[in-house]
Amino acid sequence: MDNTVQSFAVINLRRRPEVAEVGGFVAGFDPSTTSPYLNYATPLPDARPTAQDIDALIEAFRERGLTPRLEFAPAAAPTVEQALRARGFGTEAVNEYLVCTPDTLTMPSPTGTPGAPGPLLVETPSTDEDYVSIDAALSEAFAGAFASSPEGVARLRRIQDGGGAVRFVRAPDGGCAGAASCSAPAVGTAELAGVGTRPAFRGRGIAASVTAALTETMFARGARSVWLEYSGEGSRRTYERVGYRPGGTRLYLTLAG
Repeated sequence: MDNTVQSFAVINLRRRPEVAEVGGFVAGFDPSTTSPYLNYATPLPDARPTAQDIDALIEAFRERGLTPRLEFAPAAAPTVEQALRARGFGTEAVNEYLVCTPDTLTMPSPTGTPGAPGPLLVETPSTDEDYVSIDAALSEAFAGAFASSPEGVARLRRIQDGGGAVRFVRAPDGGCAGAASCSAPAVGTAELAGVGTRPAFRGRGIAASVTAALTETMFARGARSVWLEYSGEGSRRTYERVGYRPGGTRLYLTLAG
């Protein structure tokens, strides 16, 4: 699965608004933000970069005023980690990723909607107001790690319009209680990300419902698997309940200093 996830990461970064390919690396940039989570690089599977290749990659970040940063599955490119560390890169995080397949997907049992009895309804955004409320809800869900913005709204639209999917559960006031998105499939897989529920609506099955709905959508589009990274044991249990299982490890490295 590591090679599949790494091949997907390469293709997904090539979808960024701005791309640089340097010495066995693909760097994807979004000029609308300096967020390191939207501006990073990844190696090609089995890449064997030289010191000169890494220096050129560093320069691609510096000329944009960004911190050089990579995300990748180290098992898919075994020589890359050591080469990067030799040039000053250090560990930002080591994350396990989970994988769901059509055989393991378990749709959650219907639960009450926020503020009303009956099955939990997962919706596809269709109006400007929907996208704005989703972006605002995710900003709140992630405790302001990013600010709600027109650029964030535009990114959600690009995902939905570019072959991926955005799903949400509507709050009683017509806004968004919780949401998530999934990148368009490639090499038989897709990445599900940004699962967030506003604090007032947690514990009602929203995260599980949007995760399962997005996963089912990707399978209907031909994906053979969907993968994601989790942020804690609570979220891991949520994903395991709908059929996600351990798949491998991803490494985040950032240039020190």
